[in-house]
Amino acid sequence: MTFTAAPRALRLLQATLLFLLLVSAGQRAAGAPVVSELRCQCVQTLQGIHFKNIQNVKVTPSGPHCGQTEVIATLKNGQEVCLNPTAPMVKRIIEKILKNGNSN
Repeated sequence: MTFTAAPRALRLLQATLLFLLLVSAGQRAAGAPVVSELRCQCVQTLQGIHFKNIQNVKVTPSGPHCGQTEVIATLKNGQEVCLNPTAPMVKRIIEKILKNGNSN
């Protein structure tokens, strides 16, 4: 009987260690950055939107998280939309925001 108890105890010990490892990793991940930062955030893009409707614009350059430049506009109603960074209207909006930001 002691021979069958040893493998059972070993499996119980392994399962307990795995559980503790998963719990500690989960607690550490609670303060980690949001997973969405590790991939592209824009699935669909708009060609443009009227400048007066935009409250804020965030431009994220391409990098290891995403192969394309992303332009995310926060509208005055709180909605976030992705804009096509190559669209002429979007380029003008970004230029206008940069110009207004540099004049302050």
